[in-house]
Amino acid sequence: MLRLPVVAGQFYPADPQELTHLIQKFSAGESAKEKVRVRACMVPHAGYMYSGAVAGAVFSRILLPKKIIVLGVRHRPPGADLAILSEGAWRTPLGDAAIDAELAQQLKVACPLLEEDSIAHRREHSLEVEIPFLQALDAGFSLVPIALGTLRYDELHELGLALGRVLKENDDDILVVTSSDMNHYENDETTRVKDGRAIAKLEAVDPEGLHNVCREEKVSMCGLGPAVAMLTAMKELGVTRGEVVRYATSGDVSGDHDAVVGYAGMIFY
Repeated sequence: MLRLPVVAGQFYPADPQELTHLIQKFSAGESAKEKVRVRACMVPHAGYMYSGAVAGAVFSRILLPKKIIVLGVRHRPPGADLAILSEGAWRTPLGDAAIDAELAQQLKVACPLLEEDSIAHRREHSLEVEIPFLQALDAGFSLVPIALGTLRYDELHELGLALGRVLKENDDDILVVTSSDMNHYENDETTRVKDGRAIAKLEAVDPEGLHNVCREEKVSMCGLGPAVAMLTAMKELGVTRGEVVRYATSGDVSGDHDAVVGYAGMIFY
């Protein structure tokens, strides 16, 4: 399958030169720091105007390997609850990113819940907006895209365990990119408090704690499913901490602090 861009010209520029320049601008702040090798990261997926600086701070901070698994959320499209694409490429204005068929097959064998499903990916932006950053900062990688439309903890836990096993058994360096925004459409003060509670669980690599606090405290973190699966995999790998690289809300850009969205950029060693 060749997955064509859907939100180019809306969430990010459709012109390749403009897009590259914008990503370089968002990534410049961390470029002087020593890059670190991490097992996973979490980045937001809003329009670049609002969340691009947070995503750029994360991606420019880490050494990008040649194999990447991208966990996104299925916001609205129909399709499987755990949807994977196993062949083809993902096109952006910067070119085509190849899907890693071998790694995708390993994941499907390890987690039978994963279903081959192009419908779930066809119009979903949460994965799409991350790929130009990867292409602009270190091209030549292959990826496996997974879109999650479930919040059932047992399914997310099963996927996370399988993901951890595949990462353990694979000799290649593989990065897990987790796509998620934080709390939605409450005032800035409330959002920062709620996001802080969720971020504490992310920092502690506590998938069940994150799931519980988001449900109990009504933290409307849209990528909760991908984050729970990622944290479960990190626990399997012995990762013990997450680190916030940058946090912001949409109000920092728009000036409207009455109804904001939170954005957390994090890395996991």
